[in-house]
Amino acid sequence: MNTHRNYKPRYLNTFKEGELNKKIEIINTIHRECTACPHQCKIDRTHSFSGQCHTGNLPIVSSYSPHFGEEPPLTGYQGSGTIFFGNCNLSCVFCQNYDISQCGFGEEITHSELAKIMIELQNLGCHNLNFVTPSHMVHAILNSLPEAIEMGLRIPLVYNSGGYDSKETIQLLEGIIDIYMPDFKYMDNIVAEELSGVQDYVEMASASILEMHRQVGDLVINDRGIAEQGLMIRHLVMPDNIAQTYKVIDFVSRLSKQTYFNLMDQYRPAYHAHNFERISRRLTAEEYRAAYQYAVDAGLERIGD
Repeated sequence: MNTHRNYKPRYLNTFKEGELNKKIEIINTIHRECTACPHQCKIDRTHSFSGQCHTGNLPIVSSYSPHFGEEPPLTGYQGSGTIFFGNCNLSCVFCQNYDISQCGFGEEITHSELAKIMIELQNLGCHNLNFVTPSHMVHAILNSLPEAIEMGLRIPLVYNSGGYDSKETIQLLEGIIDIYMPDFKYMDNIVAEELSGVQDYVEMASASILEMHRQVGDLVINDRGIAEQGLMIRHLVMPDNIAQTYKVIDFVSRLSKQTYFNLMDQYRPAYHAHNFERISRRLTAEEYRAAYQYAVDAGLERIGD
């Protein structure tokens, strides 16, 4: 297990060198004809909520708090400072947080208010700031960061996405994000379209995850067991291997045997899942054991360690 001491978050140098302001200018331009995620809606989000994410110019936050239900290297002993953004750029029919992602539960706030939330979570002792469902909120994150940094923000930033990210936007985040934690939901575009409403999930997730790994590498955990920098990948095992779990594992194994890989077993038929026969039941213990054994046999060495 790798360790660092006195880790300095990447965004501090990016801010000091003036690069953060350049990135803000770029994302502000993108926002006026939005191509921030693979949907490429090209709407002016400064005046409209009509894009796929139904989100305008300001952040929408449904809740924020120290979270102890994330992976152990994130939660540590004082929690991960999760900020749950409202809405989503995916339309997953089985989403367990559908009230937030699909029904728009949350409050629109200013960039200054988001910066203050970041500082509040840091002051509570959280080990990191965990942006949940950030793919459509990159504009808000970048525009809030300068004020947060000036107020003393000093903890790592976690980009916790559904995996449907634009490689170009992830490139823009280089030097900002310390820990990337994407889902890799599917290795089958037909299933991705049926269950999440996107036709090119495999290509988009693969390209963006490769870029994430190029930027931050394998997960670095310090001598207190806390994640500081690197890539973590989540995959939810689903009934009947509908997500093509073994192909996802093959991809992760080729990326790096040292990838921190959370193979999740908590699938249950939430939201509209009961309308889709193959996913209208819970995952069986046998299905999960087979997937876990495949990951072990593929040589992955950090399966949710």
